[in-house]
Amino acid sequence: MKHSELQSPLKSIKMRQRKNGSSIKHPNLSDAEAKSQKKSPYSLKDVFLTCLGFRMLNALLIQTYFNPDEHWQALEVAHRIAFGYGHLTWEWEEGIRSYLHPMMFALFYKLLALLRLDIPCVMIKAPRLLQSIFSAVGDLYLYKLSFVLFGDGVAKWALFSQLANWFMFFCFNRTFSNSLETTLTLVGLYYWPSVRSSLNKAPSGSRKWGLALAALACAIRPTSAVTWVYVGLLELYLTHDRLRFIFVELIPIGSVVLGITCLLDRLMYDSWVLVPLNFLKFNFLSSGGDYYGTHKWHWYFTQGFTVMVFTFLPFCVAGIIKSKYWKLSGLILWVLGLYSILGHKEFRFVLPVLPISLIFVGYSLAALDERGSRNGAKKRSSCICNKWPSRKQLAIFFLLASNIPMALYMSLIHQRGTEDAMNYLSKEAAKGKVKSIVFLMPCHATPYYSTLHNNLPMRFLDCTPNKGMPTESDRFMMDPVSFAVDFAKNWSHPSHIVLFDSEERHLKDFLISHSFREVRRFFHAHFKVDHDLQASVVVYAD
Repeated sequence: MKHSELQSPLKSIKMRQRKNGSSIKHPNLSDAEAKSQKKSPYSLKDVFLTCLGFRMLNALLIQTYFNPDEHWQALEVAHRIAFGYGHLTWEWEEGIRSYLHPMMFALFYKLLALLRLDIPCVMIKAPRLLQSIFSAVGDLYLYKLSFVLFGDGVAKWALFSQLANWFMFFCFNRTFSNSLETTLTLVGLYYWPSVRSSLNKAPSGSRKWGLALAALACAIRPTSAVTWVYVGLLELYLTHDRLRFIFVELIPIGSVVLGITCLLDRLMYDSWVLVPLNFLKFNFLSSGGDYYGTHKWHWYFTQGFTVMVFTFLPFCVAGIIKSKYWKLSGLILWVLGLYSILGHKEFRFVLPVLPISLIFVGYSLAALDERGSRNGAKKRSSCICNKWPSRKQLAIFFLLASNIPMALYMSLIHQRGTEDAMNYLSKEAAKGKVKSIVFLMPCHATPYYSTLHNNLPMRFLDCTPNKGMPTESDRFMMDPVSFAVDFAKNWSHPSHIVLFDSEERHLKDFLISHSFREVRRFFHAHFKVDHDLQASVVVYAD
């Protein structure tokens, strides 16, 4: 969409409302925001380049491990497609994952190989740098969506909130399907007419783009349908051409995207697989996700989403109340409510609605000093105005002071040991110093071939769900010594063993008896997460 098209809805409103040299404010804008509308918006090119530079720096600063899916359901699969080796988890055997998302990284890996750039340092950093481009697109469309809804005054503060929020910094640049889903959600919402007010009508044909992006988001992650069912029902309620919407746009566009996705999965699985149906059966009908842990129904409201929004929460609530823009606030409540029904809950599942909540934060920040300016703040002496910071300045300082340390700690320090250990082994393998590796730790606790990038024998403890029977990973955690002794009877003696210090205490004698010595120790975490405190990751070699 052109910059002039973005300005046109607001310009037409101003022209209709301008009278005797003054203008009536937009119905969704405060007085202060209406005044800020008079200023020209920032160049969209400048906004994107600023966001891109920020997200690339963000990507380079992420050096910690968050969730196995970042590596095992995206990069590991892509590495197998591009280079012929890599591990596929049980989900791929059951056909509940689509190859659409990892294929994007597989093509990127192929490009790196063609340019002879598939070396350890590049293989480690490049995927998140690629993701930073998609994240910057998401940032841009958050700005554009905020602009068409509330004007430039809100848009710039919504963008500030997006860039300053600790969880967006920590998670958005990771190679989760949720990250790309979030970008597609922001772009898609911008093109949906039902999301906008009646005074800010979307350009002709934009709904088709919104439908295509919604279908693509659902193809990449079927649970994205939770978001788009709400938007689709809202569109169905508000539109005057319901039959056209259903039969000319929704069904044809959805069918084309689903067909392309099915053809890709047919090619990769070597058989016809309907991933959305398999995904629905496993996660919703059989509650298969509960195997990975469950939470109380209210977890997203009392802990999960609250932690993600963090210190922006009071500003978000204030923005929702003050703006009275129930379409988007209703979407947040809808998504959190439906995800609360599921037993298995994770922070990243509701990542797509976090930027939407930050739009309301932008509204609240833009309106902070409105009351003071209305009550004659200009009459105050300049010395008093300069001596004390404004409420907005205090709010910005509070948000930055609380979010920046959190973002840096979680991105640079907390749970970095498993990443550091694999980065070290990748460089050692490139020098020919690693022959084989065994991971005596909970399954999927480290990256794998996508980071090692060397076709060496590796073995981790399996954790494929097995109808209530304890897995290898479970048995190891229950009794590390007995498991290791039995395990060693059938192994091909590895050159390296990787384990957490919490298990090292129990296996010290076992390691010495098999002629292993400690070669490197990497700090991992200050506090426990799922198991006992795993303070460091230790690499042993024979």
